[in-house]
Amino acid sequence: MNSFIPEQVERDMRLLQLMSKSFPNIERASSEIINLEAIQNLPKGTEHFVADIHGEHQAFLHILRNASGNIRRKVNELFGETLTADEIRDLCTLIYYPEQKMEIVEAQESDLATWYGRTLFRLVQVCRSVTSKYTRSKVRKALPIQYAYIIEELLHENPFDEDKDAYFGRIIESIVHTGQGTNFIVAICQVIHALSIDQLHILGDIYDRGPGAHIIMDYLLHRQNFDVQWGNHDCLWMGAAAGNDCCIATVLRLSLRYGNMATLEDGYGINLLPLATFAMATYGDDPCTCFQPHLLAGEASSSHVDVRLMAQMHKAITIIQFKLEHRMKEAHPEWRMGSRGTLDYVDYVRGTYTLDGRDYEMRDTLFPTVDPLHPFELSGKEADLVDKLRHSFRVSDKLQKHIRCLFQHGCMYKVCNGNLLFHASIPLNEDGTMKEVELRGERYSGKDLMHHIGMMMRSAFQNDTPDDERRYACDYFWYLWCGPDSPLFDKDRMTTFERYFLADKALHAEKKGYYYIYRDNPQVCEAILDAFGVEGQYRHIINGHVPVHASQGENPVKAGGKLMVIDGGFSAAYHKTTGIAGYTLVYHSRGFQLIQHEPFQSTAEAVRNGTDIKSSTQIVEMTGHRMRVRDTDKGRSLQQQIEDLYNLLYAYRHGLIPEQQG
Repeated sequence: MNSFIPEQVERDMRLLQLMSKSFPNIERASSEIINLEAIQNLPKGTEHFVADIHGEHQAFLHILRNASGNIRRKVNELFGETLTADEIRDLCTLIYYPEQKMEIVEAQESDLATWYGRTLFRLVQVCRSVTSKYTRSKVRKALPIQYAYIIEELLHENPFDEDKDAYFGRIIESIVHTGQGTNFIVAICQVIHALSIDQLHILGDIYDRGPGAHIIMDYLLHRQNFDVQWGNHDCLWMGAAAGNDCCIATVLRLSLRYGNMATLEDGYGINLLPLATFAMATYGDDPCTCFQPHLLAGEASSSHVDVRLMAQMHKAITIIQFKLEHRMKEAHPEWRMGSRGTLDYVDYVRGTYTLDGRDYEMRDTLFPTVDPLHPFELSGKEADLVDKLRHSFRVSDKLQKHIRCLFQHGCMYKVCNGNLLFHASIPLNEDGTMKEVELRGERYSGKDLMHHIGMMMRSAFQNDTPDDERRYACDYFWYLWCGPDSPLFDKDRMTTFERYFLADKALHAEKKGYYYIYRDNPQVCEAILDAFGVEGQYRHIINGHVPVHASQGENPVKAGGKLMVIDGGFSAAYHKTTGIAGYTLVYHSRGFQLIQHEPFQSTAEAVRNGTDIKSSTQIVEMTGHRMRVRDTDKGRSLQQQIEDLYNLLYAYRHGLIPEQQG
């Protein structure tokens, strides 16, 4: 090769030859450079971070529809001086819920043609504001095919231009006169939804407690540009889908504890009849006082019969869970899980629990399926029930489809635009350094630990995984749920047994790992960021898992701004604890804003009365300049493409690669 050829060009000739297939001549390569350079100077897209949704689908989907209040802000900016408060509220509700709102409008509005024209004009202005930071190409990809040309024309023509006024107006008139007003409104509102949030980050725990985890997953199946950092509750359902009996029992126990049958039965078609039949036969005379479901006031499933049956089912699966967990501990002594909180500490004659030489009175002493001499053996009927439940989870097509979605879009951690995202913790030593954790005979810490755990989780669902490795990977989901060195748990023990059966709250304590001690230490956070290769002047750790007690004055921003905890309690079960109903962290071109949400009533209430989630904004960090695409991970990738294209131009101009027509 000629010594005058730049070293980069000489080294990348094979790459340049491949690129020449897409950009066959100087004109096409130059055009792409111009396009990419223009994109580099657009404002950074808006990222939204949420955590610990816990099945609260209505609140979660509403926050996405209103872009954490950003759409209302844009509507106020555009029409605050020309529309009344009621008109602004109605327009926002229409944007959030176009199909449902249109049913009300069509039933109430006497002059639909005029209403359509006026409303379409306003929606186009909102859509133009939302899409202003994107290229025409990106906007075009978000447009519904049947209306793409019309919407694009409306977005890029100025209705206030005298030369274009008639043209613009005639388009809207034609939409109305051809009977496409409702369909077009729905379409343009969907474009507003799609482009109001450029990237959605979900920092774990989609599942459990609330009724609609399956609805959230259905939504994500059809959404672009999102990622998930798996949480402990997601991991639990992944293990259940893999056939882990401990995970299945725990999923059922938690669902019954919170009276949430919707996800199991309506969402995934899990057959609970065998459990109900077994529970009624086994615990029919048992008051099951300690197993009453935690129902919120006014819940539809709170009839006496339903609550009674749920309590029986709850106790039945809980006892089975304790038996199964003991088997798992015996199968994996390397996990050093201990035996505290298990059935062999019970004196079944005296009805006491013995720990460290001290007896504690049991809150419940009725154990019809427990043999005191062999307390961990499943009865024949229990074993048959476990087989049936495992089969039901394994053959649920929808559950398996949703778990595949979590694997396709998820991982244990993610580094994005200078931010390290994970659900709960990084295991640390007592001195704040990263702890080495054993994983199948090898020891890993920090980034390597998270990576290898993620790969092991995937192997449980891969057909080419050897049987022994797959069995271990399937078992490991349970360790991730409650193991002391699990990055998704990180406590010394899980005191499930004690919480059910012992009144002494001192026995309920679960000591958190050192991460929770050091997460307010800037030096430790910097060391974690370094270990994960996170770069940049503005870099952060973002995680959830532990609810922030906002009502008690706890600050979600820690370590001098290096770490942000965004679990604000989406789940209704946490509202009293946190005093709020969730956070959204928004990262736009000017910096970070933390949006604090109040409880959401319902979608029906929002549509009927225009009720929005009340939110307040806390400025977390603002950059000194407006961030552009070139300042992001995507920008760095585009810059590399630009440099490769310049090398391709060199190759064309110096005859190293022949130009082609095209």
